[in-house]
Amino acid sequence: MTPSRPYLIRALYEWIVDNGLTPYVLINAEYPEVVVPGQYVENGKIVLNINPSAVQNLLLSNQSLELDARFSGSPMHVYVPIMAVLAIYARENGKGMVFNEEEYDGDEPPPSGGDDETKNKKPQLRVVK
Repeated sequence: MTPSRPYLIRALYEWIVDNGLTPYVLINAEYPEVVVPGQYVENGKIVLNINPSAVQNLLLSNQSLELDARFSGSPMHVYVPIMAVLAIYARENGKGMVFNEEEYDGDEPPPSGGDDETKNKKPQLRVVK
């Protein structure tokens, strides 16, 4: 199956915007191929406002998040592989979702075999506030 992350990001983005709130994404700026303004990266991460009024040409595909925005008055094309998106949430109330950084990304098959601990591990759901 394809990863669920891009579908969840699109759904949460639409839900946040439909409720008149501001969608923010937390990005792992150290992930390969990420193109973001380096001067705003802190501890290897950056938060981007992806509200329709703040960006242009927003594209949320299964492979990447892309947009055009201005940072300190300078235009920039931002490119983020979808697996570098760590969270999407509403600025005003923090509602949204945090993603697992180690989640299978669909490019390589998940590890097979492994030890008994890995084989017997059940999926877990967490409540994200």
